[in-house]
Amino acid sequence: MTERAMQEPTLLLLTALADAPRHGYALIQEITAISDGRVKMRTGTLYGALDRLLQQGLIEVAAEEIVDGRARRTYALTEGGRGALATEAERLRAVAEEAQRRLAAVRPAGFRPVGGGAATLAFTRVRGAYA
Repeated sequence: MTERAMQEPTLLLLTALADAPRHGYALIQEITAISDGRVKMRTGTLYGALDRLLQQGLIEVAAEEIVDGRARRTYALTEGGRGALATEAERLRAVAEEAQRRLAAVRPAGFRPVGGGAATLAFTRVRGAYA
C-alpha cells in the first residue's frame, strides 16, 4: 500500500520552508505568495500544522528569539521533511504528466487549452465557437 497524498496545508508549509527557515508571519506571507493568493492560512491553522510537523519530525525549530517582548520561533525543514516534500513533488509531477498525456490523446475537436500552462485544464470560447 502506498502512502497517502500530502494535505495542501502541509505541502504549502514544507514548500515555504524548502529554500530558507522562516517564522510564523513570514510563513503566512510565503504561503499566500506560493498559492498566488488562493490560500490565506490563518494563525490557528498555521500553528496547529507547525506543531504536527514538529511532532512528525518534518520540521525543527531553527532559532528562538524575543521580538517586541514576544517569543518568535523560526522553523526549518529537517532531512525527513525535505525527503517528504521531494516525494510529494514527484507524485504530483507524475499525476500532472499523466493528466496532460490523457488530455492530449483525446482532444475534442475545436478545443484548445487556455493560458498555455502545462497544468491548465480549462478551455476558452472564442467568436461564438470553441477555438
